Amino acid sequence: MLTYIIRRVLQSIFVLLMVGLVAFSMFRFVGDPVDSLLGQERTQADIERVREQLGLNDPFPIQYIKFLGKAAQGDFGVSYRQGREVSTILAERAPATLELAGVSALLAIIFGVGLGVFTAIRRDGFMANFIMTTSLIGVSLPTFLIGILLIYVFAVELGWLPSFGRGEVVQLGWWSTGFLTESGLKAIILPAITLGLYQMTLIMRLVRAEMLEVLRTDYIKFARARGLSKRAVNFGHALKNTMVPVITVTGLQIGSIIAFAIITETVFQWPGVGLLFINAVQFVDIPVMAAYLMLISVMFVLINTIVDILYFAIDPRLSADASSRGH
Repeated sequence: MLTYIIRRVLQSIFVLLMVGLVAFSMFRFVGDPVDSLLGQERTQADIERVREQLGLNDPFPIQYIKFLGKAAQGDFGVSYRQGREVSTILAERAPATLELAGVSALLAIIFGVGLGVFTAIRRDGFMANFIMTTSLIGVSLPTFLIGILLIYVFAVELGWLPSFGRGEVVQLGWWSTGFLTESGLKAIILPAITLGLYQMTLIMRLVRAEMLEVLRTDYIKFARARGLSKRAVNFGHALKNTMVPVITVTGLQIGSIIAFAIITETVFQWPGVGLLFINAVQFVDIPVMAAYLMLISVMFVLINTIVDILYFAIDPRLSADASSRGH
């Protein structure tokens, strides 16, 4: 187990270094940040002075090593557009994205697992077939189109919910939350549904498929023959063994929720790090772009590593295979 964890950590570090290298390399082709910092009346001396201050005259390997060294300390430089520390800007925007991603993940897991179990147990019922048919909407339609449809129905036509923004927020130290205000709670409903709908349908269909496969196994038939109740068979035996592959996919989907929040935040003008990244691309704000991609990479790798370790700990077959290879 310890050997497996060490190997996964080393792989994660290597992946982060490669992601950082690719991201930092791409930024060399998105434009010159000096154009955003200086006006039209700039002189060649002004250009050289700014490039020297930003370290743009250094060779690429030196720039990359400096970037990694500062990033490891939480220092991503100064925003070319706002002239403030990137870490400060991210700390201001992170609560909005984390709250949106958290609510979306919670909705996706609760409704995805619940509806997946229901449609597996009642697979021949009208309601189960109706749910499976309508779930194709969440899989087929792109996220931005789902968001636009929800805005049109619930904000424009019905007027029940706001169409953009985060609503009123309350400061709790450095954290800003909308959970403590009525407008904040209303504002998060449509973005959370939009962001979590695809993940919910994916988890639901996976749980249903795994549940149906488990229900056909011999030990489930034996449990029924022993006279166990349907609840004990479905939830005590079938669901427990269904969750092993579901945990893996669910963990990866949680990571994708944070990454795909960029689309939802743009549609709903949600003031999170995703919208910050879009604005940074428009103004060639390289420090903000680099910090965003590095943070997303860290979250993906961290979640993936945790899921792999949980998968290894939950499934005894993996532990047995590792032990046999060791001997």
